Amino acid sequence: MDVAAMNVRIMFQKNEMVSDAIGNHENVWTDYYSCHATVSDSLGKSSAESEAAGQTAAHPDISFTVRFCHKAKAVDTTGFRILWDGGIYDILKVDHLNNKKRALKFKCEKAGR
Repeated sequence: MDVAAMNVRIMFQKNEMVSDAIGNHENVWTDYYSCHATVSDSLGKSSAESEAAGQTAAHPDISFTVRFCHKAKAVDTTGFRILWDGGIYDILKVDHLNNKKRALKFKCEKAGR
């Protein structure tokens, strides 16, 4: 794992149920954990953008690799999402990279597609 390649900051958000003063329940996204990550697209390239016909296009499928920690280990596909570069990314898969406890890879898809 190349720590120097972890050059972007991402925020994990957790979906939680809160109740207001009169007991109404509502789902809200709250900040859970922020860390540095390596970003790669679905093709394994280190950039989440590519140039095609002179235009820069963002890839909808993207992966974030972070260093292993207990907060990151608790992230799953159902109750969490990732914020990065002004975008919201739904987590599709969590890869524990052979359970070596060095890094975690989150395969994501841009929300709202």
